[in-house]
Amino acid sequence: MLEISHLYKKYLNSERFSVEDLSISLKPGEIFGFLGQNGAGKSTTIKCLTGIYPFNSGTITICGHDIAKDPINAKLNMGYVPDNHSAYEKLTGREYVNYTADLYKVSKRDREERFNKYVSQFKLTKAIDMQIKSYSHGMKQKICIIAALIHNPKLWVLDEPMMGLDHQSMLEILKRMKDHVDEGNTVFFSSHNLDLVAKICDRVAIVKDGKLQCVIDLHVKGNKETLEQTFISITATEQDIINTANDTGEFKLHLGV
Repeated sequence: MLEISHLYKKYLNSERFSVEDLSISLKPGEIFGFLGQNGAGKSTTIKCLTGIYPFNSGTITICGHDIAKDPINAKLNMGYVPDNHSAYEKLTGREYVNYTADLYKVSKRDREERFNKYVSQFKLTKAIDMQIKSYSHGMKQKICIIAALIHNPKLWVLDEPMMGLDHQSMLEILKRMKDHVDEGNTVFFSSHNLDLVAKICDRVAIVKDGKLQCVIDLHVKGNKETLEQTFISITATEQDIINTANDTGEFKLHLGV
């Protein structure tokens, strides 16, 4: 479904790679979480795989289509929800979704069926013919999700989809994510909410300083550590360890104080 192989990305005038030798493979029918602290390379990786950013080396293929060599077919198989719920705000919700459906060549029959279903599920019936600039944060996020799903993509990519949403909105998005993979598709999303990731994901990858640290299968029994414990142990800096030790007294004890 998604293959990222030895991805390297360095920004202009930067001395270090934002993403360095990252390789992951996503399977059909799974929800895959992408974890890391701020600046770890999560959003950069996502912008590379969606074709927004070029990259220095490596390959990214979506349903067998190389994003660099065959971007049109790669993008036709992908739906993307950015972390800033970016949309054409002078359009109404209906106009924006129809515009997106035209880009993805969705038939009139399919778009009407999906449009009506999603608008009802996300409770946007009253607002769908209003300009997007009048929408709340949560409503903008929902219309971006509908636009990303209108062509029924094989790969659905979300960057921090739950940020700033109320509980009910989160539940609606989670249900749609589960429904999407139940149809044999794949969901790839980044998040800082470890509890949420632990509950919904099949596998997760943890990145630090642009490098992949591990991929964890959350269905494997016998793991002694929780996802939160594993994440903290991998991403903690030396200063974090010192601060924690000072707070607990362990650091002083170790020094014989």
